[in-house]
Amino acid sequence: MDVLDHAEQYLLLHGRLIDRLRFEAMFRGGPRERVLDALRGYQNADGGFGNALEPDLRGAGSQPEPVEVAFWILDEIDAFDSPMVTAACDYLASITTSDGGVPWVLPSVMDTPRAPWWQTDDDPPGDLVPTAALAALLHEHGVDHPWLAPATEFCWSRIAALKEPGAYQAGAVVTFLDRVPDRERAEAELARVRDDLLAAVSFDLAASGHVHFPLDFAPAPLRLPLFPQDVLDTHLDALLAAQTEEGGWTANWAMWTPLLEHEWGGHITMERLKTLRAYGRLPA
Repeated sequence: MDVLDHAEQYLLLHGRLIDRLRFEAMFRGGPRERVLDALRGYQNADGGFGNALEPDLRGAGSQPEPVEVAFWILDEIDAFDSPMVTAACDYLASITTSDGGVPWVLPSVMDTPRAPWWQTDDDPPGDLVPTAALAALLHEHGVDHPWLAPATEFCWSRIAALKEPGAYQAGAVVTFLDRVPDRERAEAELARVRDDLLAAVSFDLAASGHVHFPLDFAPAPLRLPLFPQDVLDTHLDALLAAQTEEGGWTANWAMWTPLLEHEWGGHITMERLKTLRAYGRLPA
């Protein structure tokens, strides 16, 4: 059984409907409209997304991070023309802090079931996570919305002040610099912060725990000169080898309630398949 057939079996047995439909759209010629139909079920009346689209956030209410999850799904099926995007941008504008960014998580999370690491204070500041990825994807798809310009300036200012970023912040910076239209400025900033970004990457394939490898920062080939091809090839070989006997890929962080093993498993399986396809590692 090849990689795709094996993954399909895993998703059929364990994946959420949205991840099964994503697989059908990407690899079996299924309609993207089915993915959009499923994604709408996670969007709220305020334009934000919730309802466990990000599996560790179990509450129904909107949060910034599930908007990023939704945007990546819309990116993979080239559906940024969906009305869901404008509604989501309106939501982002409603929760933006005075400096132009959106918080990592809103205080309303404290009243909902969630993973223990989703914590915040009563007045959280804007954060590169998820502001940078949201802005990057809007730029990538040419979306014009009033939220984008101040969010972009927020990202530039935070990158200018960047010191010893964690893995999630580093990944957000890479996503932003890889897609923002001002290529000269992006390349100059990369040259300045490259060593700080690479310090957040684990190159040791034997590393355990919640570490982040090169392909987590470069799930598709980058415009930025961040990783040499031999490093990417080594990690792509390891990624193929990590497919489980069930056909999926697993998370390297704690599952705090049993349901999440397969909710995350289906999502991660789709992300790993996307990476393998982007680098030409899936059968034709």
